[in-house]
Amino acid sequence: MKAIPVGRVFKRIWIPLVLIVVLSVSGLVVSRLHKMFASQDLNAGAGSGIEIVQFNPKVMVYDVYGAPGTNAQISYFDPEAKVHTVTVPLPWSITLSTTLPAVSASLMARTDGDQIGCRVTVNGIVREEQSADGVNAQTYCLVKSA
Repeated sequence: MKAIPVGRVFKRIWIPLVLIVVLSVSGLVVSRLHKMFASQDLNAGAGSGIEIVQFNPKVMVYDVYGAPGTNAQISYFDPEAKVHTVTVPLPWSITLSTTLPAVSASLMARTDGDQIGCRVTVNGIVREEQSADGVNAQTYCLVKSA
């Protein structure tokens, strides 16, 4: 039987052995340091009990006016950008409130009379006012960013 020289075997496997030893020692050191310095879970209380309170709500008022006793078909956006359509006697008004940072206010109105007007007020300030005259008058008010 022929003997395999130890030097020849050692030449072939010394690099993988050193690599295994280095990785083992590195893993042990990292795990020990992690236990010492990073023992707190930074996200342990994430999302629990945190309440964001909006302190400046926006109040929008839509007004539609015209000759008393006439009716109007009104379409308007609410703060969530949903369209609402109503047919009501004039004058008409609705107050909407939101805590969204930006709101687009849009209102369109048509009457069976000969004059109509609309107004959009945001936080007590008139931002848009329009009026129209004529048969079946129609008008709109648009505030791009309230």
